[in-house]
Amino acid sequence: MKYSGVGGQAVLEGVMMRNGSSYAVAVRKPDGGIAVKNEKQKERSEFGERCRKIPFVRGVIAFVDSLSLGLKTLEYSASFLEEEEEAAEKAKAAAGEGTAEKTAGKNSEKKDGMMMAASLVLAAALCVGLFILLPMFLVSLLRPIVQSRFLISLLEGILRVAIFLVYIVLISKMKDIRRVFMYHGAEHKCINCIEHGLPLDVSHVRASSRQHKRCGTSFLLFVMLVSVFVGIFLPKDILWQRLLSRLIMLPLVMGISYEIIHWAGSTDSKFADVMSKPGLWLQKTFTTREPEDDMIEVGIASVNAVFDWKVWQEKELGIVFEEDAPGEGTGSAREKEAGNDL
Repeated sequence: MKYSGVGGQAVLEGVMMRNGSSYAVAVRKPDGGIAVKNEKQKERSEFGERCRKIPFVRGVIAFVDSLSLGLKTLEYSASFLEEEEEAAEKAKAAAGEGTAEKTAGKNSEKKDGMMMAASLVLAAALCVGLFILLPMFLVSLLRPIVQSRFLISLLEGILRVAIFLVYIVLISKMKDIRRVFMYHGAEHKCINCIEHGLPLDVSHVRASSRQHKRCGTSFLLFVMLVSVFVGIFLPKDILWQRLLSRLIMLPLVMGISYEIIHWAGSTDSKFADVMSKPGLWLQKTFTTREPEDDMIEVGIASVNAVFDWKVWQEKELGIVFEEDAPGEGTGSAREKEAGNDL
């Protein structure tokens, strides 16, 4: 396996793939077709680009970027699920079109921006409440009988991990989320396929693993685990100090967690494999499912829109895939090492 730099996430009935500042979203439309949107993120300042190269700092930036882009692409994918209702509403409002249409368009863009900002604030509040405040409150109930500062920190960390696992288990039971997890599996399979030097087609993607060491699930799990260690050194007595210290240290925890999965995802060492086991188990058990072939096709469309995997494999792996000559079959490929037939 070789690190390609491509990452992504599942969206509603689709897959988003990201390569550098470019990203593509492929969505299976209600009529069966695949819609693909390819865009670039806003360019950063020179200072911002330098920050993205600083260890530990880059992890925080990557998390914020992923959260913002994830909400944006989720909103795009959801628009296809609502297109029939929107078409009906537009038909009813056809008589009122004209000069008011442009104003409505501008108002809609502002509304979308406000909704995205509100979603980010709500997501942050949910994370703080569920994974920081709730464990702190539950542990505070044990303080009369537990005096050890180390044990209090350990119990708080264990509760945080337990709440995270329960949360994952509960949402995995939802029908719509199960389909998202199937597209999550398709995303991982596509990345594993190209990083293991295989041609990106349905059959080879199908045979690839649906677990990946750079997964966001693994990142979140490491955030929980690293916070257990960091929490040992934080205040334990006064409630507001406990809360404030954990919020202040959260960027450091995210930075450490990012460096772990970034390293683990770009090496095949035995130690990295051991470190990745908990996250891979969580993916296999809950957050990825085996995708259907039409879901794999969506993942492939997303990769092809943002990443020239053939050029990358030739440059990094010395592998070239050539289409069969006429009469030798369709959709198959002949593999050869650059300059030498295999």
